Amino acid sequence: MTFPVFCAAVFAAVCLIAVCTALCRSRHPWRGAFLSAVCGVGAMGAVNLFASYTGVGIAVNWCTAFAAAVLGAPGVVAMLILRVLFLA
Repeated sequence: MTFPVFCAAVFAAVCLIAVCTALCRSRHPWRGAFLSAVCGVGAMGAVNLFASYTGVGIAVNWCTAFAAAVLGAPGVVAMLILRVLFLA
């Protein structure tokens, strides 16, 4: 396993643990996780739907789908900010 892949796997595990910890403290953890995932995937779909108008889109792959499903809409916004910062 190369170093960047290892770092990405560790970061994904830390994000997953943080999200699971936050969801376990909520009153309805399964509903919260489901709604967060749906909002994240919907936000990524909306970004890609309007990519022809805005000029900014997110490639759909395993990493971006994971970030959208686990982190929700804030994860999609973070990916958009990173895309604009690194490509501008």
